[in-house]
Amino acid sequence: MSRGSKNEQLFDEMSAFNRKLRAFFDAAVREEGLTLARARALFAIARRGPLTQKELAEELEIETPTLVRVLDGLEKQNLILRTEDATDRRAKRIAMTAAGEAAFDRMRVMATGLRAAITETITEDEIDVALAVVRRLAGNLQSLNPKEARK
Repeated sequence: MSRGSKNEQLFDEMSAFNRKLRAFFDAAVREEGLTLARARALFAIARRGPLTQKELAEELEIETPTLVRVLDGLEKQNLILRTEDATDRRAKRIAMTAAGEAAFDRMRVMATGLRAAITETITEDEIDVALAVVRRLAGNLQSLNPKEARK
């Protein structure tokens, strides 16, 4: 098998795994009354603390209008609170409510269990190799000039 087709296989497999993982996680969080987008927002807020809408949109790599719909849903579920930013009255700061923290804790436990189940037959050494490869791929991608990618 040529290196080109192995590279293609690697990216196809990573893409397929990511799609399946997202679909599985989406189904799991729906049982909690959430969507994948809402769950991702709660994970980001938990990881970075209260954020402005702009910071959260950047963190999630989504457009602000899309984020507003996600936040509207989270607010209706009483999982987040939007307040005026202390330094910029035009900006809204997003924080989790107690109910949001409880929902996040349930999702975190579920995600931890899911990761454990998926990696159950994978050794620590294999995980180390996979991590090293993915980190190098990410580094290569980050340093890549879009014009070079067309070669």
